[in-house]
Amino acid sequence: ALCGHGCKYGECMGPNKCKCFPGFTGKTCNQDLNECGLKPRPCEHRCMNTYGSYKCYCLSGYMLMPDGTCASSRTCAMVNCQYGCEDVKGEVQCLCPSGGLQLGPNGKTCIDIDECSTGKAICSYNRRCVNTFGSYYCKCQLGYELKYVSGHYDCVDVNECVTNTHRCNLHAECLNTEGSFKCKCKQGYQGSGFHCA
Repeated sequence: ALCGHGCKYGECMGPNKCKCFPGFTGKTCNQDLNECGLKPRPCEHRCMNTYGSYKCYCLSGYMLMPDGTCASSRTCAMVNCQYGCEDVKGEVQCLCPSGGLQLGPNGKTCIDIDECSTGKAICSYNRRCVNTFGSYYCKCQLGYELKYVSGHYDCVDVNECVTNTHRCNLHAECLNTEGSFKCKCKQGYQGSGFHCA
């Protein structure tokens, strides 16, 4: 089986037919599936979509049970958590929907962890980290674009001279460089390449 565009989060099952791993969708399995929008809804109360998955939460006054349902809890109502709570050895603790969130100083609301600034994010050398609420993603560095090359996705240099996205002067030559470009004034002209006289 050959899939010309590849299957990012899935397996190639036939000519250009991908079978996506749970939590992903799209022709090349490169899109996150929003499980919270499915019918029937996977959660009884609150559902939070995460990249490739989802998490269930209960309204204040209810406790998340191991099977994903919400059970009434008087102790939970007293604590008044933002995303519901769980009983840990008889002690009520508030929950946060993902590892990229942490309990705030009040122990009830969840605040974002900036993985990009704390160094928790893992991005390859040619990608930059972009923080999101509860998570992060790796984006190609400026001057690069995501392309499917020889069986996998990679950040490839954008040739600004070919794509005509350079700002070189009319009397200058555009020279492509790795991740950027340079402008050089043509013979008989002088200047920065952006301005030639």
